[in-house]
Amino acid sequence: MVATVAPARVAGLALARPPLRWRLSPWWWRLLALPCLMLLISFIAFAALHLTPSDPATVSLRVNMVVPTPEAQALVAQELGLDRPFLIRYADWLQRAVQLDLGYSYLSRRPVLAEFRRALPPTLYLAAVTLLFIVVLALLGAMLCVLGRRTWVDALVRGVVFFLTALPSYWVGLLLIWLLAVRLDWFPVSGMRSPSAVVLPALCLSLAYFGVYLRLLRGSMLAQFNQAYVLYARARGLSERRILVNHILRNALHTAITALSMSIPKLIAGTVVIESIFAWPGIGRLCIEAVFGRDYPMIQAYILLMALLFLTFNFLVEGLQQRLDPRLRHG
Repeated sequence: MVATVAPARVAGLALARPPLRWRLSPWWWRLLALPCLMLLISFIAFAALHLTPSDPATVSLRVNMVVPTPEAQALVAQELGLDRPFLIRYADWLQRAVQLDLGYSYLSRRPVLAEFRRALPPTLYLAAVTLLFIVVLALLGAMLCVLGRRTWVDALVRGVVFFLTALPSYWVGLLLIWLLAVRLDWFPVSGMRSPSAVVLPALCLSLAYFGVYLRLLRGSMLAQFNQAYVLYARARGLSERRILVNHILRNALHTAITALSMSIPKLIAGTVVIESIFAWPGIGRLCIEAVFGRDYPMIQAYILLMALLFLTFNFLVEGLQQRLDPRLRHG
């Protein structure tokens, strides 16, 4: 009989199997890190506002036109729980925040969550229209630059974009109001009285963003021209315009999608100045009123909401990138 040798032994030496290791992908680590980051941000927001020189009880009395006497301050401090230790107040506030109870506004005496429910839809509407303007303008401008590369067309488009991006948003908003609303009477001056009222604030916001994505798309598309698949497409006899739209643009969109997705929370958080100029009843205007009125519960809720938006979109963009690029999933 022929002796058989165990496959795990070669020349008398046992081959050790590699240990099994359970590893989490970076996407899952980001998911596990979300609660920790939100906890840290909530503590910083609570501590920063409660360590200011202004007494919340005094502020609450002054915004409601009440003389801040010592008796009234003590009564309001007891009502707001300010007479308890700091960590106990933070734990109580955090417990109520997890249950979507963010307290009451000092200015309106209404629940903070109700105020945000009222102001969030106009801001989301403005951000959606602005995002549409950014995508259309950036795509058209980038394709125009690439088709006219190394010509005066590319230089002209980049010069105009650089000039528009350098303009302050508040000055552009006032200029648009004077020209398109007052002189030409094409759009309403302020508010949400008609569907066309969103055009001016959305256009003003998009001018500050679309230049960044135009340059990003242009650079990514120009870098794709030296790739092997472009040479192969030309060898097949495809036209330059078809190569640009069907191949180069699709591969250049990965970086732009990541940056554009992260701009959504920026659009929601960065509408403070524009909403004030155009009297848009959104979160930005609500935040301005809270800052000037020292409405601490409203400011804390605003910080928490913006942090949650940024972390959530960062997490979703990570998953979207892995979905679009298989190298990130298996690398």
